[in-house]
Amino acid sequence: MNLTTENILLVGSLLLFISIIVGKTSYKFGVPTLILFLAIGMLAGSDGIGGIRFDDPKLAQFIGIVSLNFILFSGGLDTNFKAVKPILREGIMLSTLGVLLTAVSLGTFVWYVTDFTIYESMLLGSIVSSTDAAAVFSILRSKNLALKNNLRPTLELESGSNDPMAYVLTLAFLTLVINQDQGLASIIPLFLQQMIFGGIAGFGFGKLSKLIINRIQLGFEGLYPVLVIALMFITFSATNFVGGNGFLAIYICAVYLGNQDLIHKSTILKMFDGIAWLMQIVLFLTLGLLVFPSQIIPYMGIGLLISVFLIVVARPVGVFLSLMFFKMKLRRRFYISWVGLRGAVPIVFATYPLLAGIDKANIIFNIVFFISVTSVLIQGTTLSIFAKWLNVALPEKLMPVEQNDRYILNLPKSAMEEITILPDSPAVDKRIVDLHFPSSAFIIMIKRDGKYVRPGGATVIEANDILMILLDNDDSLKEVQDVLF
Repeated sequence: MNLTTENILLVGSLLLFISIIVGKTSYKFGVPTLILFLAIGMLAGSDGIGGIRFDDPKLAQFIGIVSLNFILFSGGLDTNFKAVKPILREGIMLSTLGVLLTAVSLGTFVWYVTDFTIYESMLLGSIVSSTDAAAVFSILRSKNLALKNNLRPTLELESGSNDPMAYVLTLAFLTLVINQDQGLASIIPLFLQQMIFGGIAGFGFGKLSKLIINRIQLGFEGLYPVLVIALMFITFSATNFVGGNGFLAIYICAVYLGNQDLIHKSTILKMFDGIAWLMQIVLFLTLGLLVFPSQIIPYMGIGLLISVFLIVVARPVGVFLSLMFFKMKLRRRFYISWVGLRGAVPIVFATYPLLAGIDKANIIFNIVFFISVTSVLIQGTTLSIFAKWLNVALPEKLMPVEQNDRYILNLPKSAMEEITILPDSPAVDKRIVDLHFPSSAFIIMIKRDGKYVRPGGATVIEANDILMILLDNDDSLKEVQDVLF
């Protein structure tokens, strides 16, 4: 079946519907949802029962980049900086040096066991060198896996921030494969430019985005998530335009915004959570359609060998060496090594050699696809088991509130106070979002001139308003009084 204007919506919506229904029951059998999305795409593709002919790496790459924008941005918004601050250095080392060491060790192995050149081997190692944010976020959160000693923030920070490093390494070694006369030293300026420009742009666009979101008066709550989508794509595109790393920029921008007071922040977070799931499904369905299972079969043997080496040697080498200067228990290092999930990101990166037209592009793509599938199947299905074996899982009764649901569930409920705003209060004529209200308190209603006003971030406090506030405890009340008086 060829996709046409007439049937693309029907086919697409049916695939999406099937993916959601099948994904809902997948964990009863211990199968990661993302693998099922991929399998449905493969079944619907040219070699499957659906017979949909899709062989367009350029379109697949475009869909992949757009999807990764949403997935990384949503992951950044959900990153609590207070939670990741204690492990910030470990996370940065894992997402930079850890990725580099994984790429080099795997590339060296590929060079020894195949007829690839050293640069082609390093290109393959670079493509699969990062953990996949979509896989890690979805599996950890759908399993509601609670881990000891800041392990979960470490894993989510690493997976959300290490794609830029893998992307730079992929571009660098692809350049060396195409231009054989260049040396390793020629890629250093590219690496520095991508990472430095990306980091600066991410922080700069984060501050600018906060200013725009809180200052612009749109009038409709539903327009604010649309505004954030526009700012996200502007951040990514503008950073790429000046030679920076767009993936790094949008992740830093999102982390900054997620830890600031924003108008209609709850609406923005909910919307991005839903779209991130949609993008994960669309991404895996697209990549499932793109692959031809019959072309993978000849490379299953070498693919399995490389995949096993990546899981049991290359990934642990990257983790242990990058964390060697930090005090951390051995079992924590082993668990971080095991959560080296590869998913859609390596497959998206594998489309770059295809579009560049290098000799072994198809072989690299099929091997990368096989590595990603085996990684999610082997590691994704055993995260809970290994957490118990290594004694890094929290008992179920001690599991914290899911961080991803903090904008729904994490409302203080232990006390309520009514506070009257005096005419000389510094809060008069200020919007709620500009008050920097403590996170342990929440304004649920405002009584004004005998009427009740539903508060929002853009609501302006007036003299003689009576604020009804939910509080955690007496300390919370003290913080509120400091803000209002």
